[in-house]
Amino acid sequence: MSETIKFDQDRLKKVTSILVSQSRPADENSPYFEIAKKYGIKVDFRPFIQIDGISYKDFRKQKINILDHTAVIFTSRNAIDHFFRICAEGRLEVPATMKYFCISEQTANYLQKYIVIRKRKIFAGTKTAVELIELIRKHKKEKFLYPCSDVRKNEIPEFADIEEFQFTEATMYHTASSDLSDLEDVYYDIIAFFSPSGIKSLLDNFPDFKQNVTRIAAFGPTTAKAVEDAGLILDIQAPLPNAPSMTGALELYIRKANNI
Repeated sequence: MSETIKFDQDRLKKVTSILVSQSRPADENSPYFEIAKKYGIKVDFRPFIQIDGISYKDFRKQKINILDHTAVIFTSRNAIDHFFRICAEGRLEVPATMKYFCISEQTANYLQKYIVIRKRKIFAGTKTAVELIELIRKHKKEKFLYPCSDVRKNEIPEFADIEEFQFTEATMYHTASSDLSDLEDVYYDIIAFFSPSGIKSLLDNFPDFKQNVTRIAAFGPTTAKAVEDAGLILDIQAPLPNAPSMTGALELYIRKANNI
């Protein structure tokens, strides 16, 4: 979308319910709850994907020595959780000299669950892989480890291949579609997606899914592409120039659709 946001007028219908394809936020001050209260909208949460960690025994089959690396790239909280889980199961003590490259400040702050972050070298982007790649480019002499799922985005591995720096991809968890069969007869005005895996889960569960007047919101270009590749209509794309979050983009749409 351009800086002047234009929504499809033919599909711009009143919003009374939203399904967010993620877990319910632990923070009761989440913007999702503010939207629900402010506009009188029903907002439900349901993870469309489930994360299953691989065992340390299976990880060892990849023949990766974590301690051979000097830096770790984290693009999600799941990656952080399973990296430190694998280290704990392998009784590996991560050295204080290890550097951490995180996709966002939020992800970087999550590291404090496992380490004292003020004593470590941590570098953070502001949500996109492009910004993270620029940080990595400035430290190309490091030996990078990239903990990830068996289903992951291509930007960072492709960059590593092009730039030819020392980079090891380590699969530490699997991403699978959740069972959504109980939603078969449930209708929402908007469904918000955050990854191509979420779109895959929708179609795995409902191969005959008909979008009709359900509006679809997608966060990030790869999720937006997955929506369009599935033959669905993308109504709300986040982030927007004046709405850097999914909740911001949803609120812009709601104000327009509900004539507020």
